[in-house]
Amino acid sequence: MFTLLRLLMTGLLSIINVYASQLKLIFRRRSTLRYYSSVNSALSSIILSEDETSTLEDTVAADNGFFLSAKSYPTDFRGINELYCGEDDVCEPVDTGFLFSINERPDEDEMKRLMLILAKRGWNLGCQNGYNIYLNQLNTIELLNDLFEETLDAKLVLYFFKWSECCSGSKHTVRTICRMIHILVSGNLNHRAVDLILRLVRNHGDEESCDSLLEVLYETHSEIRVLETTCSMLVNGYIQEGMVNMALKIACQMKHLNIFPSNGVCNSLLQALLGSKQLELAWDFLEVMRTRGMGLNAAMMSLFINKYCSEGDLESGWKLLLEMKIYGIQPDVVSFTIVINSLCKMSYLNEATALLFKMTQLGISPDPVLLSSIIDGHCKLGQTEVAISILKIFNTPLNIFIYNSFISKLCTDGNMAEASSLFHEMSMLGLLPDCFCYSTIIDGYCKVRDIDRAFQYFGKMLKNGITPCVTTYTSLIDAYCKSGNMEMAEYSFHKMISEGLAPDIVTFNTLMDGFGRKGHLQKVFGLLDMMNSSNVSPDIVTYNTLIHSLVTRGFVIEAKEILFELIKRGFSLDVVTFTNLIDGFSKKGNFEEAFFVWFYMSEHDVKPDVVTCSALLNGYCRERRIEEANVLFHKMLNIGLRPDLILYNTLIHGHCSFGSLDDACTLISMMIEHGIFPNNITHQALVLGFRKKRVMNPVETANLKLQQILLKYGIHVDVDEYLREQPGSCKQLPA
Repeated sequence: MFTLLRLLMTGLLSIINVYASQLKLIFRRRSTLRYYSSVNSALSSIILSEDETSTLEDTVAADNGFFLSAKSYPTDFRGINELYCGEDDVCEPVDTGFLFSINERPDEDEMKRLMLILAKRGWNLGCQNGYNIYLNQLNTIELLNDLFEETLDAKLVLYFFKWSECCSGSKHTVRTICRMIHILVSGNLNHRAVDLILRLVRNHGDEESCDSLLEVLYETHSEIRVLETTCSMLVNGYIQEGMVNMALKIACQMKHLNIFPSNGVCNSLLQALLGSKQLELAWDFLEVMRTRGMGLNAAMMSLFINKYCSEGDLESGWKLLLEMKIYGIQPDVVSFTIVINSLCKMSYLNEATALLFKMTQLGISPDPVLLSSIIDGHCKLGQTEVAISILKIFNTPLNIFIYNSFISKLCTDGNMAEASSLFHEMSMLGLLPDCFCYSTIIDGYCKVRDIDRAFQYFGKMLKNGITPCVTTYTSLIDAYCKSGNMEMAEYSFHKMISEGLAPDIVTFNTLMDGFGRKGHLQKVFGLLDMMNSSNVSPDIVTYNTLIHSLVTRGFVIEAKEILFELIKRGFSLDVVTFTNLIDGFSKKGNFEEAFFVWFYMSEHDVKPDVVTCSALLNGYCRERRIEEANVLFHKMLNIGLRPDLILYNTLIHGHCSFGSLDDACTLISMMIEHGIFPNNITHQALVLGFRKKRVMNPVETANLKLQQILLKYGIHVDVDEYLREQPGSCKQLPA
């Protein structure tokens, strides 16, 4: 009997608490409305249905805390009902990981503190055995407001916000979330406000919801300063989620509320618009900013300059840089750096240097990044003296990037002694070489076929804890391929993969070329399959390597089939592709097919080069069809192609083997007139010609003839000494 009476009393107290809470809401309605706008009555209408009912569940008292047991009123939200909950005001389950889990017990001290604070504001949540309250949109917002007004502790309010959502088993409505966002911003918890903003953006990414979110944020604000911040966050949220057009729409709608996004968000929006190739919209938004009286700055204009330069429209970028003063903006070092760096990349070093000095005249000091960029540009063009002068003029502090520029140039020139000296000098100054620097010097030694020294630097790289990159391994693979050591090349390739590095297109092409030159077609096609399985798309170099490999093994017809298959698929072929096939057919003496490929090349607007002509000429000379070779040679001259030393030697050898020494000597004279000097291969061809003429001493006769031709052009040399200094002394032409 006593237990039953106690239960009845507990139930009565709970019912009284519920009705007291409802009565409190009625009396507090006037103060509640100060948080909402009357701009959109549909958004602010909250109407309870006539047959609205609610059920109570008993509150359970626990030894170490409280558990809320409540169900919310069924509510009908008009206007943007889709942003809130279903018809019974019961939303989808809470997000895992963001809020408390359902089984997590609330902190007892925090709950006691909450109850005491709310009790001061007339919210009686507790009783002897527990408490019970209906949580709906309106009273949740009231509770949040009262907590913050009483404590100014946004963190505590957020705790209650999370806890109430967890216990109710339903997500908060958008209106409740928006009010919480305002409180967080007011309480300097902007990072948590951003979390909630992103939650809203991800869940409501359609255009209609986008409009409604802005309206709800407006209706739930209490301070215009806070509203401007939260709306800026909303714009930034859409930018972060890649919904740039929605971000722009909200930013433009904000001006109707007499607010506008912050400068930082405006910069982000401009950058996003430019990144999504909406240049005109970006300019329109910049004009909106200007009419709003926002101060435009150099950073904003630099975004546009960078856009123009990155797309190769250097003229527009430069023009905008010079016209920034029209907008009342003084260019800064970043603006100049973008243009100067673009000029350097396009090898306009004179213009870049002139702009550098123009910048200093305006009182803008170049930073190390800018100076490093222009020094690197001069080094790449071989203008190291100019680069050193710039270093001295601006007293530029040396850094790794500058050292890399000079080392890279020396390696390109094959001057590995100087490159190695600079490398050690850099280390002595305390500038630790990075992966790029090691890779550059390793590649330099690989290019001069000094694989042992390359591996010494590779060992230093590993010893110093520098992880090799794909470029490092590719240089080693290339060196092994060129030396014919395919076993070590393949080992390095698999070693790279075992280190977790994914080979790129250059690595695959390098190894394929090595195997192709050895005639290992099975390996070549195996690498092609590996490329496809690794999602590395073959490029023109890949297919040229494949065709060349087939031609090398004599499979010219198969190579031709691949060529036509590539054309059928719309692949853009280059002169190398056609030249490989022409060379293959010419070596087989099949000139009909060779010329068919030649004409097919012309149909596809690919112009033959000297190498293409050399391939045909070499074939004609092999077949002793010297007249046809002469006709082709003169056609080549007529279309403006300039023969190189290899082509001249090929044709000279053809004439000599045919016994036409006068024609051969005429070609040697033509070479010299065009600044191309004979070498050992030329001399050997003459020796062959005199042998064919059955001259008693062909070598001495060839020496004498060559000396006569050189003297004719004022070149006084000892032929024997001259030939010893020429490359190719160990090469022999076929008889």
